[in-house]
Amino acid sequence: MLQPVKPKIGGQAVIEGVMMRGPKTTAVAVRKNDDIVIKTQENRSLQDKYKFLKLPILRGIVALIEMLVLGIQTLSYSASVAGLEDEEELTGKDIAFALVSALGFAVLLFIVLPTLAVRYIISGNLQNSFLLSLVEGLIRIAIFVTYIAVISLMKDIRRVFEYHGAEHKVVHCYENNEKLTPENAQKYSTIHPRCGTSFMMIVMVVSILLFSFMGWPGVILRIVSRIVMLPIVSGVSYEFIRLAGKCNNPIIRILNAPGMWLQRLTTREPDKAQLEVAIAALKSVLN
Repeated sequence: MLQPVKPKIGGQAVIEGVMMRGPKTTAVAVRKNDDIVIKTQENRSLQDKYKFLKLPILRGIVALIEMLVLGIQTLSYSASVAGLEDEEELTGKDIAFALVSALGFAVLLFIVLPTLAVRYIISGNLQNSFLLSLVEGLIRIAIFVTYIAVISLMKDIRRVFEYHGAEHKVVHCYENNEKLTPENAQKYSTIHPRCGTSFMMIVMVVSILLFSFMGWPGVILRIVSRIVMLPIVSGVSYEFIRLAGKCNNPIIRILNAPGMWLQRLTTREPDKAQLEVAIAALKSVLN
C-alpha cells in the first residue's frame, strides 16, 4: 500500500528562533527566556488567486518575492519578541523600503562589483563572451562566499546559523518519519538540499550560463541586463532546487554539491533548546 505523500516544509532561521512554512500555515517560534513564543498565520499567495503563476519559472519568481517579504516580517517579529526592537507591526512602506534596500545592496555587491572587476582586470585581454561571463560569475561567487565567511564570525550571526542548523535537523527528522524530539533530531545533518543557501549558489551558477548568451556589451547595458534577467535566473534556479529536493540523480547531486558545501558556513550545530524551538514551529504548521 502506498504511503501518503508528506507535505513539503520549508523554513528560515530568525532572531532566537525558527520560521516554518507548511502547505496552509506559517509559524514563527521564538525563544524568550524559558518560554517559546509562537505566532501562526494563514498562507496567502498570489498563486492562489492567479493560477497561471503556478507555471514553471513563474512560480519560482513569485515564491522568491513572497519569501523575501515574509522573511523581513518574521525577522522583525522575532527581533521584537527577543527584545531587540520595539514591538510594532511593519507597515507596507516599511516592508517595501527594507526589500528595496536589501535588493539594492545585493545588486551593488553581486552585480555591479563583479562586472566592474572584470572590466578593469581582464576584459581587455579576453574577447570570448562566455569566458568573460564565467570569470564574472566566479568573482561573484568568491564575493558571496567571502561575505558569508566574514559575517559568520559575528556572534549574533553564529547564533542565527545555529537556529538554521536546528531548522534543517528537525525537517530531516520529520521527513524520515521519526517522532519530533530534540534527541531524534540531533542525530541528523545540518545540511539540506532545499536550503536557501543552495538556492543562492545555484542562482550564481545559472546566471553564468544565461548571461553568456547575452554577449558582452558596455558596462551600463551589462549591469542593466543582469538586473532585468534576475527574475528569470531565480525562476530557473527555483525549478532546479525543487528537482534537487526530490531527485537522487547523481548529476543533480553533483550540480547541487557547491550549495551543500556552502551550508557548512551558514549552519552550525544547535543545542537542545534551539531544537525545541524548531520543533515547536514545525508542529504548529502540522496541526
